[in-house]
Amino acid sequence: MPGILPPNSYWTKDNRMGPALIRARKPFLIKNIVTGISIATFVIGVYAFTIKAVAQDDFSDVQIPDAPEQPPHTPHTGTLKTPPDLAELKRKGIKGT
Repeated sequence: MPGILPPNSYWTKDNRMGPALIRARKPFLIKNIVTGISIATFVIGVYAFTIKAVAQDDFSDVQIPDAPEQPPHTPHTGTLKTPPDLAELKRKGIKGT
């Protein structure tokens, strides 16, 4: 079985467009180029308008609040005990790692 899809007459065996596909696409080439340029122009126009509109905003009248006061840093006072000393483990007969 050479492939999952059946052979297509529009594409050559090395996956290039055949002459029939080139002829079929030819009438739409100019329309597709014009449509692509139109969409790209619209997107660039919306982007430029947005940047221009945001650049005009003046935030000088907005008061910025002071940073909240941070509490002093306190050391960790959890309930964990420090690990026992290796000598203490040997004295109790427990093997340390």
